Amino acid sequence: MSAIDLDQATADALIALPKVRANDEETHFPVAGGHLSLPLLSRDGRESFSLDIRRGRFDLRKGTYQNRARQIIVLVRLDFGGPPHRNPDGAEIPCPHLHIYREGYGDKWAVAVPSDAFPHLPDPWQTLQDFMHYCTILDPPNIQRGIL
Repeated sequence: MSAIDLDQATADALIALPKVRANDEETHFPVAGGHLSLPLLSRDGRESFSLDIRRGRFDLRKGTYQNRARQIIVLVRLDFGGPPHRNPDGAEIPCPHLHIYREGYGDKWAVAVPSDAFPHLPDPWQTLQDFMHYCTILDPPNIQRGIL
């Protein structure tokens, strides 16, 4: 295990840890080809996180929402509107798919998106709300919807 790897219990705890926005800065949901990286904190301020939002350049139904810890560790990533993902065991997971940190593999494994957690996949804005809920972001960044 390298210095940037987490054991599974720590990763699971970080995913479940309630997160809040780090500031009140207003941002706008990215337009085609745009991206945001927004700072988050644990409620006690001891852990820092990021919420990353990427939109497809040509296909606005394509994108990635990602929650990172400790600057570089991807805890959860939702990919939608893109190609399938091949897991280290060779299994192909169609898009949309969800990457959840796995000890020893980081974000290299994907699973089918749980429909109960993400019932609005055709709607990128509502899917972002669902993603933040899934990642335990209780006080989300101030993102203005804008034109999707």
